[in-house]
Amino acid sequence: MATEAAPEWLDKGDNAWQLAAATLVGLQSVPGLVILYGSIVKKKWAVNSAFMALYAFAATFVCWCLWAFRMSFGDRLLPFVGRPDLAALDQAFLTQQGFAGAYPAATLLFFQFVFAAITLILVAGSLLGRMNFRAWMLFVPLWLTFSYTIGAFSLWSPNGFLFKAGVMDFAGGYVIHLSSGIAGFTAAYWVGPRTAKDREAFPPNNILLTLAGAGLLWMGWTGFNGGAPYAANIDASVAVVNTHFCTATSLLVWLCLDCLVFGRPSVIGAVQGMITGLVCITPAAGLVQGWAAMLMGVASGSVPWCTMMVLHRRSRLLKRVDDTLAVLHTHGVAGSLGGVLTGILAEPRLCRLFFGDDPRYVGLAYAVKDGRAAAGLRQVGVQVAGIAFVAALNVGVTSAVCLVVRLLVPLRLGEEQLAAGDDAIHGEDAYAVWGDGETYEQSVHGNQGYPMTANPVASKADEMI
Repeated sequence: MATEAAPEWLDKGDNAWQLAAATLVGLQSVPGLVILYGSIVKKKWAVNSAFMALYAFAATFVCWCLWAFRMSFGDRLLPFVGRPDLAALDQAFLTQQGFAGAYPAATLLFFQFVFAAITLILVAGSLLGRMNFRAWMLFVPLWLTFSYTIGAFSLWSPNGFLFKAGVMDFAGGYVIHLSSGIAGFTAAYWVGPRTAKDREAFPPNNILLTLAGAGLLWMGWTGFNGGAPYAANIDASVAVVNTHFCTATSLLVWLCLDCLVFGRPSVIGAVQGMITGLVCITPAAGLVQGWAAMLMGVASGSVPWCTMMVLHRRSRLLKRVDDTLAVLHTHGVAGSLGGVLTGILAEPRLCRLFFGDDPRYVGLAYAVKDGRAAAGLRQVGVQVAGIAFVAALNVGVTSAVCLVVRLLVPLRLGEEQLAAGDDAIHGEDAYAVWGDGETYEQSVHGNQGYPMTANPVASKADEMI
């Protein structure tokens, strides 16, 4: 029976899945990317890199509830953005049925928040190892407000102009990955590079933890793409299977290319291949068949590999900009690739499951087969137009945000802070152990009870001998 806590419009199964999917996406950021960022960088940047991710998660939630959610999915203010208000603080709004799905607005608020948060954290991947943390504190709310909300409203809101034009972005290939790749690269240009020493040698301080963070990212993508249909339905299941099919294929292709070209399998390379697969399938996850997902995995494991390993080394612009974790390639290139392939490979029946009975949504391959080549070409054109809009938006807005922040605080850390890393910025070390030839004598944690030598293990062995 319907009650005040469970009205007739509420589907408890859908609501439970949506909250679970949102939690899986949240775990991708905290602790997933916190662990990955803290371990894939040089030891002296471990704390700062992890903390940039944690701060972005917290700051995004507050801003999202206060104004950004309604700017992304609220009443139309302009063709590309909603009207900001404080509705998310009102229980009357949170307990009513949301704009999509058979569950309350509170569920949608949380589900869409974790997507916004991970986007900011992905942008941080381009800026690790040199950005002023105070500048990052200002960058997060400004970029969320003036860039992310516009992309989300335009592509995902029922009132957005790109949504109405028919752009297919199943779970964020454009809104999240393309935008973070372009924004990260643009911000990296304005912030400036790491020190020459860090650019030459930036080894992971813990590859096993890098794999742990990557694993959380991969498994969390079950909620990332599986939650996109806003229901626990057939399309959600298809999206989950396609996600892992594409990702596994992409990882293997990247690994094979590393072996063929460099003569050895790279763990970090495998992680990059995993990420490009996850990103590439995101705009298409519930819209393509299994064979198409595998084909997208082959493309995502090879095209971004070529842009990163070949094109990047030959381009003056790409070499000039210090994109720390190559977010432009893993998210910008892979997201664009996925968007175009969605326009080619989207299967009509799966499109109906997600978009309803609208004949506009059809991949070029199927349109040609059905004698509707014009519809397929239109879809590919719309997909490319969406890429152009998101890219232009993020170059412009990210540049403006960086220039405004630069007026208030330096974007880049000073040379002494860059040389010292975590100790100088936070007064904290990632590990209370020796590493890189350092001892506790050089650390804020002191050296009580420990021998003041560069290598205490070797010293103890000498004593025993």
